[in-house]
Amino acid sequence: MLRYACGPLAALALASCTTVPAPTAGPAAVPPISVESLKEMTRTLSSDAFEGREPGTPGEEKTLAYLVEKFAEAGLQPGNNGSWFQDVPLVEITGKNLAPLTVSIPNAAAPLALQPSSDWVGVTYREQPRTELKDSELVFVGYGIVAPEKGWNDYEGIDMRGKTAVILVNDPDYRSEGLDGPFNGRAMTYYGRWTYKYEEAARQGAAGALIVHDSFPASYGWNVVESSWTGPQAYAQRPNGGADQTLVNGWVQKAAAEQIVAAAGQDLAALSAAAERKGFKPVPLGLKVSTSFDNDIRKFASKNVIGVLPGSERPGEYVLHTAHWDHLGRCTPNAEGDDICNGAIDNATGTAALVALADAHRRAGPTARSLVFLAVTAEESGLLGSEYYGANPVFPLEQTVGGLNMDALSLAGPARDVTVIGGGKSELDAYLDRALARVGRTATPDPAPQAGYYYRSDHFSFAKRGVPMFYLDSGEDLVEGGREAGAAWAAMYRDEMYHGPDDEYDPNWDWRGVAEDLELFYLLGREMAETDDWPNWLPGDEFRRIRDERCAAPGGC
Repeated sequence: MLRYACGPLAALALASCTTVPAPTAGPAAVPPISVESLKEMTRTLSSDAFEGREPGTPGEEKTLAYLVEKFAEAGLQPGNNGSWFQDVPLVEITGKNLAPLTVSIPNAAAPLALQPSSDWVGVTYREQPRTELKDSELVFVGYGIVAPEKGWNDYEGIDMRGKTAVILVNDPDYRSEGLDGPFNGRAMTYYGRWTYKYEEAARQGAAGALIVHDSFPASYGWNVVESSWTGPQAYAQRPNGGADQTLVNGWVQKAAAEQIVAAAGQDLAALSAAAERKGFKPVPLGLKVSTSFDNDIRKFASKNVIGVLPGSERPGEYVLHTAHWDHLGRCTPNAEGDDICNGAIDNATGTAALVALADAHRRAGPTARSLVFLAVTAEESGLLGSEYYGANPVFPLEQTVGGLNMDALSLAGPARDVTVIGGGKSELDAYLDRALARVGRTATPDPAPQAGYYYRSDHFSFAKRGVPMFYLDSGEDLVEGGREAGAAWAAMYRDEMYHGPDDEYDPNWDWRGVAEDLELFYLLGREMAETDDWPNWLPGDEFRRIRDERCAAPGGC
């Protein structure tokens, strides 16, 4: 049975009503969430002893042993045919002896030399001991998008073989105030993500791809790029060793990109404005770029950790709870010389929340459907653990009802609202409406849709395969201080802690908001596991087609 509704989330992306599952009986009272356990797990996972939880290091070994201990204490059963683990084959490539990015300028007395870390960062996806990019022609390709369904091709008319693409971050219409436009206006699509831009440059045969960093459309500062793109880089192992990838992938500071373009007699602002319009054609810059670096290569298998609470009536139907256990390991030191990126908020908090929710569900008794708790690896390297699970699911995706992902919970204190990332996309909105009404909170639309957060954490690996997934952030409207205090906390975390050594455990954090968020997450997971509905993506959503195909397959949905 269906009902028609226009809940508060529908206005986030759709102007009209749609069909949503009929309400089901609400879950019983939420068992108390142990804040002390959350604190202890977060403190332990983010301690220096775990060395930043980088995959393939002793920090991973300690993390896995600790998670198995905590999963078992919470009453979970091993989720992979009697094992707690799913192997995720990775390769680690560590660049060293990086040369400057040298731009040869016709008739100039000397080349333009951009220095590693301060001006540019670069890596290779190819498993080879030495990387040399030599005299590669630079081509400005706008946003680097090929979208046939939109009649858009930023590479039209040019052969990129051997050349290096200079690419703008985000989508062509990210400056829009609303959500209308060829690429959803201000809301980023997957075409705006750096992962897509490197993938497309490789498909075009480019030798190199350089994304121009700009803090607003990227939604993070250069410090994040520098920290994340230097040192060891983990990738999924490829059968061909990455031979079909670009030779060099990198980022350049906006000021450095302006210098490059000016040396070609062009203006970056003018080229960027032209790239926002349909029909843009790539612009050869008449410059050649060179760089080189050595690579240390190490192949290894990291691990996802999987626990399950079997369902009592339909154990072959599954509700996912996900969080990534990894962080960056050692990174760029802070002013005090601390080079361990501890990842307390990102994502020791989410990992601790997995265990807390599992324990709460166990104490409440079994649900009709099975509850899966999945701690994935290598999120910081590009969602590699969740992507591997999505491609090699332990529990069939056509029998996976939906789920929720937890990444970097807020320690700002309790909020009156919850921030909805990806609202207006699926019938899960109705579940959220009911849960919010029950806990007395409201929904706030994504305040930074240009950041494309729905495509930047592990739920995306499942969403793009048709599984509806929640991604909720703590609210902006704090009980103490309102939206001004919420914005101040978010800015502080982004500017001072995110992906840096200062994301460390603080015994003075206010955990009341986290406890309230987990109460909401419990209600969402519990209803998905007790209902016999199969929530779908809304008509016209990018993920609707694959969900429909999976549900139509034998044994699906």
